[in-house]
Order: sequence, then C-alpha cells, then structure tokens
Amino acid sequence: MHDFFDFLEPINMGTLNNDEGYTATQIGKHVLTTESQYFDVNQAHIVLVGIIETRGNGLYDTSIAAADNIRRQLYKLHYWHTDILLADVGNVKKGDTLQDSYAAIKTVLEELYIRKKTVIIIGGSHDITLAQYLAYKSTNQMLTVSGIDAYINLSADSPLPAENFLMDMFTGEPNLLKHYNHLAFQSYYTNPSMLQTIDKLRFDCYRLGTVLQNIEEMEPVLRDSHMVSFDISALKYSDAPTNIGTPNGLSGIEGCMLTQYAGNSESCSSIGFYGYNADNDIAQLTATQIAQLCWYFIDGRHRRNQEADIIDRIHFNEYHTLFAEVSSIFLQSKRSNRWWMQMPNGHFIPCSYNDYLTAAKNEYPERWLRVQERN
Repeated sequence: MHDFFDFLEPINMGTLNNDEGYTATQIGKHVLTTESQYFDVNQAHIVLVGIIETRGNGLYDTSIAAADNIRRQLYKLHYWHTDILLADVGNVKKGDTLQDSYAAIKTVLEELYIRKKTVIIIGGSHDITLAQYLAYKSTNQMLTVSGIDAYINLSADSPLPAENFLMDMFTGEPNLLKHYNHLAFQSYYTNPSMLQTIDKLRFDCYRLGTVLQNIEEMEPVLRDSHMVSFDISALKYSDAPTNIGTPNGLSGIEGCMLTQYAGNSESCSSIGFYGYNADNDIAQLTATQIAQLCWYFIDGRHRRNQEADIIDRIHFNEYHTLFAEVSSIFLQSKRSNRWWMQMPNGHFIPCSYNDYLTAAKNEYPERWLRVQERN
C-alpha cells in the first residue's frame, strides 16, 4: 500500500517567489508545505492539491505550469483568515497513461477526504472532476455535485474525456450521485437534448442569464453541494484571457461570489478549478483570477465558522407558514441572514428569502417542488 505522498511532487517555495520571500501578512508566509519544519497535513483545515494532467482535453505538455502559476498568485494575496490553516501537498504526478493519472489523483483526494480535509484542486482539464467525484467512494456518502461551466460536458460524439465526462458521472458505477446542479451554461453552446436528458434525471440547470439576473439565488444551490467543479470557460474572456472559447460569461466578481457561497457551505468539502492553459494566459491574469476565486472560497470557509448550528434555534428567526395547504417552517439566521426551509419529511434545506416570500403568498416555492419530486 503506497503512502499518498508517493503520488505527489512537492512544491519549491523558492521557485514560486524567486527566493524573494513573503511579507508577514501574505498567504505564502503561512501556508504549510512539505518544506515546513513541522509539516503535518492533519493540522490543516484546507489542503491545496495541484494537477498537471491535461490529456483529457487533448493537451500533452502545455499546462504543466498551470498549478504553479495559480499558486504564485495565490501566495501573494494577504492572509485575512488566520483561523483557517492552509496546507499545500504539491502536484499529483502525471501517470504513464491518463487512467494512471486518474488513479493517482483519486488516491490522493480519497486520503484527504478520509481525513475530513476541505480540498482546493488547481490545474488540470475538466475531466479531472470525475476523479474528484470518485474519490468520495470510501466516505460512503451520496453527493450533491455542482458544476460551473459554459458547456454541459455530455458530448457523446467527442473523443475527449473533458467534453463527455458527465455521462460517466451520471451513469457509471459506483453511483454516488444524489443530485447534480449545472450553473452558468450558455444556451447557444448547448444541445437542447442535453437539457432534456438532465431534466429527466431531475437534475437542475441554470443558464448564464438566470445566474446573472439573480446570483443570490445560487447561494442555496451551492450551500447544498458536497463538491464543486469550476471550469474557467464559465468566465468571460476579458476576465480570464485563457478562455478563448467565448467572449461571454461570468465576470470575475460574480465568479468570486459563487466560490464564496461554496466555501460558506457546511457540506462542501472540495472544489476544483479546471481548464486553465498557461500558454494562453496574458500577464498571468487568468492565474490571478483563479487565485482570487480560491481566496474567496477560503473567505467563505471563514464565514462558515461563524454560523450557528441550525438546532440552536436561539440564533434563528422562525417563521411558520401555510402554503397550498402545506405547513412549513422557515428559518433565518441572525448571524448570516441565510434561510432554510422545512420539507414534509421534517428536514431543512437551504433556501432563499424569495422562497419565503413565495410561500407567504400561498404559492409553492419552485425549490420546494423540485426537491419534493426527487424524494
């Protein structure tokens, strides 16, 4: 049995900052690495894992620098969240074959999940999402997965795993998938039959316009997710110059809002940032953008620590409602202003203020209906 560190290539902090060092308030000064004298991954709350495997997108040598570019920009940022201890275990070694790489990535992530670490994955093509997902097998939990991507990767005609991996996630064994959300897809790149397939599975898709129109409605979606996969194609070209596929998409600010929502989730234990091609970057602007997405995920985790437990009702406003002859309770956190809604089985699910307003008008909230039809 291999130690999971056997599958990792440690980072060299000196090469990341040209041996210039970091100031006392920068992340690079505080992150635990294997170079640290007292390195112990078990101490960390969040663990950073780099991926250099891009063959799933048809790229063989172009993105080896991707993970380190993102690190280089992340470690320059200031460390506001001293209650969150960060560790960086390095880059997963590339295997002789793509399947070998998947196996190594799954081994590393599985070990971190077992240790109950929250994992940030940087680099690699979008098909690495499948390894991120399958690594949960040993946790014996069913997963709600959210993907943030301009494209829905269900292309049966494509030979590239990065363009069809969702089919394996939806139909493969072991099946760990309880629910799937897809955020910010762009309709003109989407075959309508794909949406029909996803709808038959009772999964939820939110087109880019819907996300942009009311991004706060995505907070309950991400709060209910166990893992998130963020493809850089979701960002518009002007905010992520490596995204040469489309000029439209989320702004960097909107992307940061979504990753903060994910970090603030009590359920979310991993997020992956995929699709970054260092060769197409301009002045490392995309690497900087991804670093800021990571920073906001960490910020969300910091905010999560400040939330009260839902069973401690003294910290919540409680609203009893009756809509369409259905009795329910809505809870509003006094600390974060977030909302929860009680389902007929007694469980509370994340919801929004708009769901409460809909119920108050004696109407079924759409979120309530979608969850109830899956039960």
